[in-house]
Amino acid sequence: MTTRKMVIMTMFVAIAVAGSTFVYFPAGIARAYPIQHAVNVIAAVMLGPIPAVIIAFLTGLIRILTGTGSLLAFPGGMIGALLAGILYKYFGKTWLAAVGEMVGTGIIASLLAVPYAKILMGTTATAFFFMPPFLVSSISGALLGLVLVARLQRTQIKQLSV
Repeated sequence: MTTRKMVIMTMFVAIAVAGSTFVYFPAGIARAYPIQHAVNVIAAVMLGPIPAVIIAFLTGLIRILTGTGSLLAFPGGMIGALLAGILYKYFGKTWLAAVGEMVGTGIIASLLAVPYAKILMGTTATAFFFMPPFLVSSISGALLGLVLVARLQRTQIKQLSV
């Protein structure tokens, strides 16, 4: 991994952490933080699946340590980032990266959040408790990420993966 790539990953983490502090909106019983999902899509396209997962992990960790996120930040961010990166890597379509973020976070992570929340957080919520806010957040963020990555691809910053 090059120094340039690590610096860009760090900048994405900073954008996601700062963005989740300032940009959020109510989504039913929870709040939607679309910047994390937008960063996941951009990182998946520009850097690949593993760096995107690392960015999502570090963002979740910092948000938990600073009290601005819950333990649900881990499955919520990392699964979407991984699926977005894998779909883009194998099919080369940016819209599939956005779909991967929506499905990975909005559906898969919300289902995995049920046992995860029960074991680690002592919650007895069902999948229908987590799915609506996860879907609202991931869909809005993935669409924002899709627009931003399309704009970035028109510039000199095509792709940073080695």
